[in-house]
Order: sequence, then C-alpha cells, then structure tokens
Amino acid sequence: MLKITNLAVSYGAIEAIHGVSLEVHDGEIVSLIGANGAGKTTILRTISGLKKADKGEILFDGADLLKTEPSKIINLKLAHVPEGRHIFPQMTVEENLEMGAFTDGKDMAANMADVFERFSRLKERKKQLAGTLSGGEQQMLAVGRALMAKPKMILMDEPSMGLSPLLVKEIFSIIREVNKKGITILLVEQNAKMALSISNRAYVMETGKITMEGNAGEMLKDDRVKKAYLGQ
Repeated sequence: MLKITNLAVSYGAIEAIHGVSLEVHDGEIVSLIGANGAGKTTILRTISGLKKADKGEILFDGADLLKTEPSKIINLKLAHVPEGRHIFPQMTVEENLEMGAFTDGKDMAANMADVFERFSRLKERKKQLAGTLSGGEQQMLAVGRALMAKPKMILMDEPSMGLSPLLVKEIFSIIREVNKKGITILLVEQNAKMALSISNRAYVMETGKITMEGNAGEMLKDDRVKKAYLGQ
C-alpha cells in the first residue's frame, strides 16, 4: 500500500533522512521506532506532504505522493494523526470531527455516528470545547477526526505521548481496533514495547537511517532492541 524508496529529506544544510526505504502492506500495523531526533516524524510529515523531499519516491496505492499537493493527499484516503494532536481547542468536539470530513461530507452523519460508537466519551462531550478535554480524550478526538475521512491508511505520530499508563493501554487498544476494521497503520511511537506488541512488522531508525527491520514479535526478543529501546 505504501512504498518509500531511497528517501532523503533536509532541513537547510542538515540532511535529516538519508536514503530511507520501507514498505507498509495492506492491513498491517507497522511501527517506526527510535530515539528522539532519529527522523521518524520527518518521514510522516514527508509522506503527508507537509515536508518536501530532496530525492526518492513515495508511492501510496500507486500514486506518487511527492508529486501530489498536500491538500490532495487526504483525498487519496491517507490520514495523519500528528504529534501533539493538533485539535482545534476553541471548537467543539463535534466541529473538530466535521473538520475531518471536509473533503467529502456526504456521509458525515454516518461517519460521525461510527466515531461516537467507537468513542462514547466523545459523544458525551460532543458540544464541549475540545481544549477542555483531558489529554486522553484529545488523543481520541485526533484519531476520530482522522477516521471521519474514511481512510485506507492512518499515519500516527506518538499517540501515547504525555498520557498516563492506563490511558496508554486504552489508546493502543483503540489502535488495534481501528486496524481490525481494515485500516492500515504506520505508527511512530517512543513506547517501543507497546508499539511492537501490536505491530506486524517494525523498522528501527537511528540518525536518519533504517538500521533494523523485521517481524515485530521477533524484535521484542532481540537483545539489541531490548537494550536500546526496552530498558532491558
């Protein structure tokens, strides 16, 4: 579904991504793990058109994303849940969800009903300003907003950041449920243990390069991964 080949991305004179290649197949959860500053968020931002690439290729369902305007990428059914959530705090929960369906509002009522069925807390707070929600509720709203576009694939950037351990478990349970509904997920996450536990495959990034890739369950047992990212 997603194929990245020899991707290079720079910030000024600093090359942040060096020749990265990776694939995500239909129906998978694939994790991208690594330390802060490894380049994980930059990859997601480049996929969704928020950052320009220097070279390489990104194909999504056969479409060349590097030649597609960012505003058109969502029309390809590729959604992005950004790091820090980026909900609209002065808008209600309901209005935030409506923003997720701005490209195609014909099924908005049905899509919103689906989101409220999955996130009952959002339904209870649909008239509440999004900025007054708890961190976990805001993360649910960010995921719900992405689901309003009926995506084939969601890019998720640090969904557990700043959440309590209990809420982290809930968010990862939601990610698993979303995937079971047929949505492919590329997950960037610092909580490597949780990410690997729900993923099919994973890539490890260090200083802008992919240094390991493979089955996520096997990576959980790999001594190098355990020492570097699992605190074992």
